[in-house]
Formats: sequence, C-alpha cells, structure tokens
Amino acid sequence: MNAIFYITAAVAVVSTGLAITRANAIHSLLWLVTSLLAVSVIFFVLGAPFVAALEVIIYAGAIMVLFVFVIMMLNLGPDAAEQEREWLSARAWTGPGILALILLAEMVYILKGNVSTLEGARMISPKELSLALYGPYILVVELASLLLLAGLVGAYHLGRRDPASAKELKS
Repeated sequence: MNAIFYITAAVAVVSTGLAITRANAIHSLLWLVTSLLAVSVIFFVLGAPFVAALEVIIYAGAIMVLFVFVIMMLNLGPDAAEQEREWLSARAWTGPGILALILLAEMVYILKGNVSTLEGARMISPKELSLALYGPYILVVELASLLLLAGLVGAYHLGRRDPASAKELKS
C-alpha cells in the first residue's frame, strides 16, 4: 500500500504542477481534475473512504463541471469554434488520460485486495470526521470559509461593470 500511496502522490504533484503552468484554461482544468482524483485515492488509501467519495463528488464532479460551464460561457469570440475543435483533439486529453488510467489501475488493485493492509490505518466513520472537523479543527474550517467568501467577493468586484462602462458598451 505504501507504493500505491507514493505513486498516487506523484501523480497528484505532477498534475497539480501542470494545472498551474498551463496557459489554456481547459487543459488546466483537465489536469486539476486528475489531481483531485489522485487526492481522493490518497484519502481512500489512508482509510477515509467517505472523504474520498466527497472529494470525487464535490470537487472533481460538481465544481469542475461548474468551471467548465463558466469557461464555455466566457469564450464567446469569433474564434471560439476553432478553440473548441482544438480542445477535442486527442493531444489535449493524452496526459490527463494516462494519469487517470494509473489512478484507475490503483483503485482496482486496492478494491480487489485487502484494504486494511496499511499499517496503523483504520477506517474513519463520517461521525468521527464531523466531530474532528467541528471540534478541535473548527478554526481551520472557519478560516477556509472566510477564504472562500473573500474569493467570492473579489470575483464579484473584478467581474462587475460600472454603469458608465455599461452605457459605453450599449452605444
């Protein structure tokens, strides 16, 4: 199980680095989804299947789909059709696809074998997780919520238009 942990951690680090350095937003999102899937495998290997499932459902699923829809809405230019054809090329999906296949092979190996072979690890129930998050780690949870709120307010202020500039766009 240690080998699976290290391979998955390497996939997560490489995917995150590539997500940060890509100029194309869709390519960056593909690498970010791969990174989030790797993090969920790490959570599963460490004995937190509930957190792993939440990672896949919430982050790799819902939030990434939301990002893709926002990017699709913002790319309304004359060359948007050409850019979409580029996104559908096999070259754009090769790297994330290979790393996602590595993660899939690891998950099949884990699920076919004995999950409890990781020394010192035990399964964590959702109740234990919630008691830990809202007990000794409540400050971290609240700081994360404030960070998300600050990002939301910042995105609103960066994205809003002044009434004067809106009148200029109409004329």
